[in-house]
Amino acid sequence: MAALLLLYALMATSVPAQRKWTLQDCLDYALANNIQLRQSRLTEAQDAEDVRMRRAALLPSLSFSTNQNASWRPWSQSYVNLSGGTMTSTSSEVNYNGSYGLNANWTVWNGGRNQKNLEKSKLTAEMAEYATEESANSIQEQITQLYVQILYQAEAVRVAEQVLEASKMQRDRAAEMVNVGSLARVDLKQLESQVSQDEYTVVNTRTQLDNYKLRLKQLLELVGTDDFDVAIPTVSDANVLSPVPSKEEVYANAYGVRPEIKSSRLGIEQSELDVNIARRGYLPSVSMTAGMGTNNSSGIHTDLTEQWRRNFSNSIGLTVSVPIFDNRQNRTNVQKAKLSKEAADLSLQNTEQELYRQIESYWLNARNAQQQYVAAKANVESMQETYGLVSEQFRLGLKNIVELTTGKNNLLQAEQQLLQSKYTALYNLAMLRFYQGEPIRL
Repeated sequence: MAALLLLYALMATSVPAQRKWTLQDCLDYALANNIQLRQSRLTEAQDAEDVRMRRAALLPSLSFSTNQNASWRPWSQSYVNLSGGTMTSTSSEVNYNGSYGLNANWTVWNGGRNQKNLEKSKLTAEMAEYATEESANSIQEQITQLYVQILYQAEAVRVAEQVLEASKMQRDRAAEMVNVGSLARVDLKQLESQVSQDEYTVVNTRTQLDNYKLRLKQLLELVGTDDFDVAIPTVSDANVLSPVPSKEEVYANAYGVRPEIKSSRLGIEQSELDVNIARRGYLPSVSMTAGMGTNNSSGIHTDLTEQWRRNFSNSIGLTVSVPIFDNRQNRTNVQKAKLSKEAADLSLQNTEQELYRQIESYWLNARNAQQQYVAAKANVESMQETYGLVSEQFRLGLKNIVELTTGKNNLLQAEQQLLQSKYTALYNLAMLRFYQGEPIRL
């Protein structure tokens, strides 16, 4: 029996403690494992391959080709061959011939479209990188929002538990007062009902906390039956009341670092290249071709290598193409490219305005939440003192059950306002720093 207990003790000490995820743990894991981000990185790799292909298009191409044919004539007739003064006859039913060629092609000049297409593909690859950064930023914002919501809900659970304990103490005091005849039993029933309601509130608040943790776990794409828990850091007044930067300062910094702005500006550059490429459709193009080849066939009384030597040939060619009338294709391409350029300009303006609106919202929410936090903290202290006095007076029989319940509800409402303003300020301050290019921290 002692050996069994010792074994259980060793097993218990060998089981690692459940991991509690910090905000940084969540962010690091998501950036490394999120499927959407991994897909975006694959798109980056594909665009990088397109750049290499466009660069290689500036060079000549070289290819080898061969053609082998065999024919069967089951009812062929004999025929006479006269070669070099010698008569020979053949009635072969199977004939064979083959050809071999080495060909080169090079677009010497096509109005510079190849060079411009290479520049465009480089911009596309860079925009793909910014698209990945946008996705990463969006995921980090979602994770932070859920994490702060968990912190808020965890503290709401603590407040609800404290309220429940206070209700139980009031119920127990009321029971004593009923026993000595200083309180009506109906008042005791009301307090017992309040305890039941507070117990339900605790259960409901814990359920909401579990739901937020589940949503965060799903956002992290964690699969498995292991419990997922979050580390609850201590949030001081210094964190909540840290200075709020001006929205103009935040916007100025964000404009230089946010990937959506960089991507929109590259979109304008890309549309300008499209206009340039379309206009080059009016220019002539020059291409060169070169080749060498030979062939052989059966039925000829010459060996294979000799046939290859005699039939060997070289060729070189130059092609100049001048567009004269193209059914308005080039003009249409130019006009459509110009319209796309205007759309890209509008897209950048919209992105700039959306960025400013988002920053302005974070700034206003942070400033208002800080002011509300200061007022709510003073209100909680006042409500706690008031509720303590009412509770003592109720115990002495100087206050009734209605006044006691009102004092407790006022305190609970003040606590909720404090928590809401606290974590609203915390989240919006973190977002303002993040938009300036700083890592997310609470």
